[in-house]
This record gives sequence, C-alpha cells and structure tokens, in this order.
Amino acid sequence: MTTATHPPSADAASPPAGGAAHEGGQFALMKQRRFAPFFWTQFLGAANDNLFKFAFTVLVTYQLQVQWLPADLAGLVIGALFILPFLLFSATSGQLADKLDRRDMIVWLKRAEIGIMALAAWAFFVQNIPLLLVSIFLMGLQSTVFGPVKFAYLPQHLSERELTGGNGMVEMGTFVAILLGNVAGGLIIAVPEIGAHHVGFTCVALAIIGRLAAHYIPASPAMDPGLQINWNPVTETWANLKLAHQTPVVFRSVLGISWMWFFGAVFLSLFPAFAKDVLHGDEQVASLLLVVFSIGIGTGSLLCEVLSRRHVEIGLVPVGAIGMTVFSVDLYFSTRGLPPASGLGLSAFLADAAHWRVLADLALLSLFAGLYSVPMYALIQMRSQPTHRARIIAANNILNALFMIASAVIAGALLQAGFTIPQMFLFVGLANAVVAFYIFMLVPEYLLRFVAWVASRLVYRFRVTNDEHIPTQGAAVLVCNHVSFVDAVLLMAASPRPIRFVMDHRIFKVPVLGWLFKLAKAIPIAPQKENPAAYEAAFATAAQVLREGDLLAIFPEGGITRDGSLQPFKGGIMKILERAQADGVQVPVIPMALTNLWGSFFSRVEVRNGEQTAMVRPFRRGVFNRVGLNAGAPLTASTVTPEALRERVAALMA
Repeated sequence: MTTATHPPSADAASPPAGGAAHEGGQFALMKQRRFAPFFWTQFLGAANDNLFKFAFTVLVTYQLQVQWLPADLAGLVIGALFILPFLLFSATSGQLADKLDRRDMIVWLKRAEIGIMALAAWAFFVQNIPLLLVSIFLMGLQSTVFGPVKFAYLPQHLSERELTGGNGMVEMGTFVAILLGNVAGGLIIAVPEIGAHHVGFTCVALAIIGRLAAHYIPASPAMDPGLQINWNPVTETWANLKLAHQTPVVFRSVLGISWMWFFGAVFLSLFPAFAKDVLHGDEQVASLLLVVFSIGIGTGSLLCEVLSRRHVEIGLVPVGAIGMTVFSVDLYFSTRGLPPASGLGLSAFLADAAHWRVLADLALLSLFAGLYSVPMYALIQMRSQPTHRARIIAANNILNALFMIASAVIAGALLQAGFTIPQMFLFVGLANAVVAFYIFMLVPEYLLRFVAWVASRLVYRFRVTNDEHIPTQGAAVLVCNHVSFVDAVLLMAASPRPIRFVMDHRIFKVPVLGWLFKLAKAIPIAPQKENPAAYEAAFATAAQVLREGDLLAIFPEGGITRDGSLQPFKGGIMKILERAQADGVQVPVIPMALTNLWGSFFSRVEVRNGEQTAMVRPFRRGVFNRVGLNAGAPLTASTVTPEALRERVAALMA
C-alpha cells in the first residue's frame, strides 16, 4: 500500500504517560490531535453507514415495490449483506492492521468510502436496487477492515489511564452516530420526489468530511511490518482465536463482548414489533425506543471513566451484568397489564405513566450494557500483545457477527415456538445472568475486581495518591504496611493489573476473605520453623511470579498491626529480591502506605477475651470512611534494606 502524505505530528506514536488529558478527563482528549481527528473520522463513518442503510431500507419498504425483494424481508437482507464481510474478511483485516501503518489504512479506507458512496448516490438517483445492494456489501467490507484498525489505534496513542475514557468516548460517539444516521436517513428519504437524490448527496458529503478528518490523524507505525499475510480466512480466523486463547482473560473478554452483542441484537431487532404489538404505539414510539437505548449506551460508556477513576476497571463488568439482568427482567414485568390501545402517537404514549417504567427499564439496561462493554474492550486492548492486537480484535469481530446471527436465529425460533416479546426479554435477561456467572467463574479476576471496586467505593471512600508509580507493565514488588484484613482488597482496587500477594497462611482460614484470597491465587507463607516446606514454596512461587513479569505484593511486617503503629520489617523482602537477581530479573520495589484504616471494622482494634480482634462491631466508624493509599517512587533492588524500606513506608504514612 502506498504511504499517504501527511503533515508531521508532535504526538508520539507510543502511548503517553497521561498528562493534560488525564487531568482533564476523557473530554480533554477531544482537544488533542492524537484522539480528536480519529474520533470524528469514526463518528462520521458510523453516521454515514446507518444513514445509508436506513434510507435504503425505507426506500424499498415504503416507496418502491420490488417484486424480488419483499418489504418484510428488506431490512433482514440489507443487514445480512452489511454483516457478511465481517465473517469473510475480518481475519485478513486484522493482519493488515498489524502489518501496515494504521493512519495510512484509515486514509485509504476513507478514500474508498467516497468511491462507494458515489456509487450508492448514482444508484439512488436511478433507483437501481441491485447496485444499492452491492454498495451495502462494499460498505460492510470497508467497515470490516476499519474495525481492527479502530480498536488497535487507541492503545497505540492513549495511556492506560486514558484507555477507558477513550473507549467510552468512541462507544458513546458510535451510538450517537447510529442514532443520528438513522433519524437523518428516515427524514431525508421521506422528502417527496427528491429524497433519494438528497440521500446520495449527503452520503458523499459525509464521506468527504470524514476523509478530511482522517488527514489530521497522527502517524501510527505498523506493529508487525514483517508479518506474512495468510489469505485463507478459515485458517487465519482459527489462528487468531488461538492467539486470543493464550491469555485467558482476553479470550473470555472476547466471548463476553460477543454475548453483549447477542443481548443487544435481540432488543434492537424486536423494537419495531415491541412498539407496535406490545406498547400499541406507532413508528414514532419505535423511534423513541431506539433513542432511549442509544442514550443509555452512550451514558453508560461515559460513566465508565468516572466510576473507574481513569483506569481499566473490569470490576465494572459484573456491575453491568447485574444491571442488564435486573432491568431486562423488570422490563418483562413492566409490560404486563398495560391498558389496551392501538396506534398510540408519541404524546399519547408518554401521557401514560405505565409507559415511563418501560422507558426507564430500557434506559437503565442499556446504560449497564455500556458499563459492561467498555472495560472489556479496554482490557482486550491493554492485555493483548501489540504485535497481534489487531488480529485478536478481528477475531472478536468475527465472533460478534456470529453471535448476532445466532441471536436472530434463536429469537426467530423462540417467537415461532410461541414466546411473546416480553417473554423474550425475560429469557435473555435470565440467560445473561447464567452467561455472566459462567464467565466470572472461569476468570475470577472479574469477580475479584468487582469486590475491590465495591470495597473501595461503597464501603470506603478510597483515594489513591501517586498511583502513576504503580507500573502498568513488567514485574515489580509492592511493599505496604499491614493494617487490616482488607488491605489486599484495597491494593487490588488501586492497581490496573492483577496482583499476587504473599500472605500469612492463617488468613486463608478467615470466612469469605480466605475464599477470596484463594481465588486471587494469593501465596500462603508460614514461619520457617513452623512449616519449612510451605516457607520455601512461597518464595519459589514468588520468584516465578516475577519471572513471568507480574506484580507481587508483600506485607513485610509479617502480620496485621495490633496497635496501629508500623512494626519492624522482616527479611523476607530481601530473600525475594535476591532470588529475582539470581534469575536475572531486575524488579523495582514500590513502597506504599495505607492510611486511616486503623480503627475500622476490619482492623484489630477491638478487645475480646483479652485479645485484640477485628470484625466485631459493624459500622463502628459509620459508613463511607475516608481511607487512602500513598504510593512512593520506585526503588532499585540494590538500594533496598528492610530498615530503609520501613522508613520510606513510615514517611508515606505521615
């Protein structure tokens, strides 16, 4: 592919550390060249796709009588033609996105969009239906190639702190663009006599504006320029799935996202019939359902950054799954007993208070779907190897398409079997609970992050200072004071990555917490005199964690403080560092201090039978106590001693 000429950029191709965008939140990205041109390119492309598809659907449904394309099948055929390229060409698209400069690919794709829309415009002018169907397929192909580029571009230009916010903005923008495209397509094609001409002009204009926006996207160098393209879509799809499967949390996230598309496709496909047959509304009511659903998804997507504190917080995924189930089930109950009516207009529909519950359920289930999907996309981007990230995203797109097709087949079969539309919503909501539970049990990290998220936001008011010192890549040892039984949970909440903890073997006997720490694969350690085998096994496992490039956390005091003061540090930390150096692994040591936890329910502040104990008086300090974590600058292993490390932690506590 010829390299496109573009102006030089001051933006780095690699993700920045954060900076102004981090300080200003996700909306500050809209002022930066590394994000804003890409956002508008994506936005305009999504709007153009949906304007074209909806206008074409209206044309053959209401305005033209096409004998070989019945009106009741037109929408299905158009949708199938658009999604078919995702099945056929996603594997090849992922390879191209890894092999070529992504900025150059976007520019060429926008040029192709201009040509495709010019062809579609001519087809609209002469009302050539076969040519419009060809154009639909070509736009689906263009979108197929753009998909892996889109999601691989973001982690190339955004830091870990910006990734959730950036994905939220893109997700919100996509659904707003879909909504505006559908509305505009319906309005323009409805203009008497010249509506089809105006659709053609508008599609070409949007494609040209999108090409201009793409001109300002910064360079995005290829991640694997030496990649040999495998043109066989079947074998390459299988190879991409195997790449994703190498990292279980990534593969399960791919499955989770595909399920979300299954879930959403059921609702979107049933909206027209739901509005007409269940809510007794007209076309405006059906449009209102789409508007509410799109606003809900967009709102949930934007909320992700606020609720995650600008990290990739997969603890939001169970929150989203719970909300999707609760409000899908309630949508079933909210439609029972609706008064009989027919052909309700928008104002008459909104005048009935019973319909507001339906709209609230729809808005909330879509909001929680946004909370569910954005962290999963961000996790795939962050945890996939850069050299084959686009190929994994391509595999995700293939599975998404298959799940959407499966949703149409299953929904049709259930309706033929006698299910009502509200019963379909109930079925999908309950199925969502089963699927979510299955995924969370397969990948406990989701559940662990959910517990950490609840503890740090609903039990405590948890504030992390200098969290940029917690590395997002590579091995490191986190060293922290030990104040309570939930110290490890709060450290989980502060870290964007999983942490393996070295913990006193006795804590595994604590109800609930012990099960939780086993789920987190915490490393039990016992005193050498008490259990030499367990002692040595703990250090061997810790060394393995660091060799694999993961985070290891240790509480060097050896136990939870009984008076709130910092106890002397034991020598275990030195043994861990010595083993790491012997293995040739250079690991930084991150000193950390938990503050204001002493005196809380989980600290050993109570006295019972002459011994200090914890978890005796619930709410002993009320609720939403303010607690904190201060992270210090990394120390090199060669400069660490237990005494010096204790002084650093003591200074952070102060």
